[in-house]
Amino acid sequence: MNIQEQIENYINSQPELKRSDMAALHKHILQTLPGCKLWFLDGKDSENKTVSNPSIGYGFYTMKYTNGTVREFYQIGISANTTGISVYILGIEDKKYLAHTFGTTIGKASVTGYCIKFKALKDININVLEAAIRYGVKASSEN
Repeated sequence: MNIQEQIENYINSQPELKRSDMAALHKHILQTLPGCKLWFLDGKDSENKTVSNPSIGYGFYTMKYTNGTVREFYQIGISANTTGISVYILGIEDKKYLAHTFGTTIGKASVTGYCIKFKALKDININVLEAAIRYGVKASSEN
């Protein structure tokens, strides 16, 4: 199964409201980041144990760990969680930037150093989310 099929299966496995929101968000991110590399992580480690929620990734950057190792990973990720959807914006060094810049205008969402979590797409301003995604891609590309 290719990555696009894994993504479609993951989205289609969600309950209706979350499924339609994830499909719309996926489409919106693909329009925002045309031609980006797509990722699908099933949330399992090398021993097939579940260690996180499955996630869809967009873009590409190299994560650098403090011990000197590096890992290729996505810049933007989305994942269904128990109460809604999480959008991960990776590679931003200033962990207060997202909350300070987008937290007050995005709508009903929890904004941390790298995650924007909301119950439903209708609860947030999609243009503010798009601005946060664009900022995250630019910031992680510069690192």
